[in-house]
Amino acid sequence: MSERITNVMKTEFAARSINESYARSAVAAFAALCDPSVSVIADIKTVVSEAVTNAIVHGYAGFENKQECIVSIVCKMTDSGKLIIRIRDKGRGIEDIHTAMQPLYTTDTDGERSGMGFTVMQSFTDSIKVRSALGKGTVVTLEKRLLR
Repeated sequence: MSERITNVMKTEFAARSINESYARSAVAAFAALCDPSVSVIADIKTVVSEAVTNAIVHGYAGFENKQECIVSIVCKMTDSGKLIIRIRDKGRGIEDIHTAMQPLYTTDTDGERSGMGFTVMQSFTDSIKVRSALGKGTVVTLEKRLLR
């Protein structure tokens, strides 16, 4: 039995760190329509923050004008209360997704990043899927059941 999509939200914004809080708040507000617990909303904010930060810091690394680089988010709610969050960039792409998803792995040569973004996303969601193509970007799809 397939789940029916009952609501959709789309947004996009410049790949600037200042917009990460907007993304977190927009997705949390959409999820709040299902009246989840405060801790579930906190989990959603955390995973969105991690995915958007990855897109900005890693996906668009080396791009001169990040204001012209776009991060897009599509959220869908199903009739069974599942939230599906798709975060996409059109940046560098990930060469080896399996390696990139390992705890402590980072491409940040300055040492400012911990390499725990994907691990956090895995911990706070029911499902994570990552698709990427070099030179074309990355799509991270996160699923979280809001209603039990």
